[in-house]
Amino acid sequence: MSRIRQLSEGTVNRIAAGEVVERPAAAVKELVENAMDAGATRIDIAASNGGADLLLVEDDGIGMSADDLRLAIARHATSKLPVADGEDDLSHIVTMGFRGEALPSIGAVARLSLTSRTRDGEAAEIRVEGGAVSGPMPAAFLAAGQHGTRAQVRELFYATPARLKFLKSTRSEDLAIADMVKRLAMARPDIGFTLTLDGRRTLDLPIEPDLMDGRLPRLARIMGRDFGDNAALVDAGREGVTLTGYAGLPTYNRATAQMQFLFVNGRPVRDKLLVGAVRGAYADFLARDRHPALALFLDCDPGFVDVNVHPAKTEVRFRDAGLVRGLIVGALKHTLSEAGHRASTTVAASAFSSLQRQAPSAFQSPNIFSAAVAMREAMPAYAQAVPMSVRMEEPVAEVAPETPLGVARAQLHETYVVAQTADGIVIVDQHAAHERLVYERMKKALADGGIARQPLLIPEVVDLDPSEVVRVSARAGELAELGLVIEPFGPDAVVVREVPAMLGRLDIKGLVRDLADEIAETGNALSLKERLEEVSGTLACHMSVRAGRRLTGEEMNALLREMEATPHSGQCNHGRPTYVELKLADIEKLFGRR
Repeated sequence: MSRIRQLSEGTVNRIAAGEVVERPAAAVKELVENAMDAGATRIDIAASNGGADLLLVEDDGIGMSADDLRLAIARHATSKLPVADGEDDLSHIVTMGFRGEALPSIGAVARLSLTSRTRDGEAAEIRVEGGAVSGPMPAAFLAAGQHGTRAQVRELFYATPARLKFLKSTRSEDLAIADMVKRLAMARPDIGFTLTLDGRRTLDLPIEPDLMDGRLPRLARIMGRDFGDNAALVDAGREGVTLTGYAGLPTYNRATAQMQFLFVNGRPVRDKLLVGAVRGAYADFLARDRHPALALFLDCDPGFVDVNVHPAKTEVRFRDAGLVRGLIVGALKHTLSEAGHRASTTVAASAFSSLQRQAPSAFQSPNIFSAAVAMREAMPAYAQAVPMSVRMEEPVAEVAPETPLGVARAQLHETYVVAQTADGIVIVDQHAAHERLVYERMKKALADGGIARQPLLIPEVVDLDPSEVVRVSARAGELAELGLVIEPFGPDAVVVREVPAMLGRLDIKGLVRDLADEIAETGNALSLKERLEEVSGTLACHMSVRAGRRLTGEEMNALLREMEATPHSGQCNHGRPTYVELKLADIEKLFGRR
């Protein structure tokens, strides 16, 4: 007698639910995506007790008839998968959902109720409780003449008690639900969203008038107004793949990568490709422990990307991952270059708040010397152990409007250049600013002349796994451009014949092994680039104008003009600002004029 048996439909559905509905936020994702695919212009979401007791999603989409409801809760039944040559076409998916698993999976582990009405039909309801179906039956919808669907999920995981034990606290589940709704709302500013948690409205996103023009306002509502004020437009394309969105200025950075979002054909995805590409694009501007904020929207032919990788549909595979990575890196670098010397508005806001909080009394007297003392006290991190000195420059009759950083008026502590602009003042850290300028010159020189290589007297043999040998050898051309000449040396080793001259003495074996690990993880050799950039940064630091050096008026103004003409001069090599701008209105507040 065979020991192999066919699992029951209820067991199959509960197994599938373990992949599709791992927590309440996953159920919300599936229900909201259904509403988006139904053409909704408004989606209202509510949850109780972290979603364990109740999940409710209501929309004004096209709705479903009684017959549609009966099919909707059947396993692997969908209206979204296109048909080509008489067969289901998984290579051209243009909807959020397509697998036909979500509703039967939810119904297998919870008490699911679907009430729906088409524009011209009668309202109907169907219920699924632990896999048992009742209905469809006539029902009353929310309002006479209203069309759309209301999905109500009660006692999630009641049919699988073991899963309940793995739910986190109510607050953690609420945060996960909110994060999921926000991600879905980012891509569709043409849809209004509300979220109510335990009776409290936590999110209210009105419809933005235009899909593209409404994107930044929607992002600012979700990611914060500061992001909207400090984001630069990204718009690029290559070989039929387009990338749009907004990238935060380097000085507007975070301690984690949680404020980085990638959408592929409108679908929010989590992909290590984005992490590696963003890290590469911002490598010149941020320390390794700081991360930019950004939201990128990649659109391509559905055949270029495979979204049928995992039931949760949060992972994708690109037909040409290298093209996508190159597009992201190139577009971000171009965007940051276009930003020029611009620094984030939060820098000025932080400085203004610090001045108000730590040294308000000194600003009650219109005396620049007192103001300088207050500034030194308010910004201790920038204070230098040098004698107090404020050197005034001869007044300039008029500040030219074409000089954003203004005209030099004074030097404080032989470290900070104070310039007057048309509507305020700018305070420049002369060493940090000049360090960035020198670094940019060095980068250009490296790009124009290549990286000098130093041949090894005795080539270094590095043992690697065969798969690592293949990966590193495939990148030999890229590594050679960076000054590292590598060749395969049998199936389980490579030989290093030349290294970048500017690195001096280094652990070659450690470097190659790090490169092998990084190529496996991100598809790119980052550590070598970063080491070269680190050396360039160190050299730039030593070649720069030092703090404590007295500058003439001509030197200060020359520094300001070069900053205006040099990309990325608003931040040093580690993402710290090189200047702070205070508007006249802010200064007047300090003196009680406003």
